[in-house]
Amino acid sequence: MELFTDTWHYLLDADSWTGGGGFVARLLEQLLLTATALVAAVLLGLPLALWLGHVGRGGFLAVNVSNVGRAVPTFALLAVLVAADWPGSSDFGPYGRAGLATLIALVLFALPPIITNGYVAVREVPREVLEAADGMGMSARQRFRQVELPLALPVIASGVRLALVQVWATATIAALVAGPGLGRIITEGFARNDYAQGMAGAVVVAVVALVLELAAAAAQRAVDPLPRGRSGRAPDAVSVGPTTV
Repeated sequence: MELFTDTWHYLLDADSWTGGGGFVARLLEQLLLTATALVAAVLLGLPLALWLGHVGRGGFLAVNVSNVGRAVPTFALLAVLVAADWPGSSDFGPYGRAGLATLIALVLFALPPIITNGYVAVREVPREVLEAADGMGMSARQRFRQVELPLALPVIASGVRLALVQVWATATIAALVAGPGLGRIITEGFARNDYAQGMAGAVVVAVVALVLELAAAAAQRAVDPLPRGRSGRAPDAVSVGPTTV
């Protein structure tokens, strides 16, 4: 009980939120890491996944490459990248020490749900809808832009939503190589036996993850072109294997 009280006091202490090592600075670092990794993963993985889904090929490749990506521990990949000559552990602009290595590891971690959901989203568009579009004389490009993509958006958004929360939570591992983010507060607290600091950092990570999840869920509902009844709900993210951090 004393630990929870100390954690609460640490969170309420204004000094915990200020300075270069405070919650605000570390929070901004982790948000920057998360946003950059997510945008890069979307730009790299989503066009390929949508194209494969549109042409109806490469499903085995898309799903199994994603499964391989899920099976590789992110920390193990980060350790290899930091130990290598490139990218190594040098500073990388606003991302700090081992910033580039951390970004690469997080991008690879974000790709599986984005690729899998993007491919499945397009493939699950009802065949009768596609036949109707063909009957109206739509070209392949028009059919994709006006029919397949709008109907696939909820499942695509669910993959991005899943990647967002996963990357946010996993970005804390950057602290294990002295990188940026809230993980530094957690690891420094436990290293000094200041368990209140470590717990406070974990609480902030969890609270922000919940906020991101709620915001992403609202965005997913906003892009859904189909009306939902009281009992209806948007499609969930596709899960094709265990996720390993």
